[in-house]
Amino acid sequence: MSDLPPDLPRLMTLRVWHEMWLRRLDVAIADAERREAERARGAARRPPVPDWVIEAGIGDGPATYVHAGDCYAAKGHRMRGVTREQARRALYEQVPACPHCQPDSRLRVLD
Repeated sequence: MSDLPPDLPRLMTLRVWHEMWLRRLDVAIADAERREAERARGAARRPPVPDWVIEAGIGDGPATYVHAGDCYAAKGHRMRGVTREQARRALYEQVPACPHCQPDSRLRVLD
């Protein structure tokens, strides 16, 4: 005993309905594969995170903080990647250390 209808018109209706859903699924799968490929390409092309960052002041103002490159607070367009020595020099020149990532401790620069 089958759970499918016995007559041809209803069987054809079911076939058309399933075919329609398969096409929609194929389009959705292709879109998801395209998005995943774009995400992977973007991640591969993303520049590396700098080890140390200096947050510039607004306008021509002085630098506001020295951050470790992985600091969650070091976001935005006023950030400039610097070398370890440049970060140490900025801390010695009284640019404040970020209170979140504490680069002065990591760089062993003590007051």
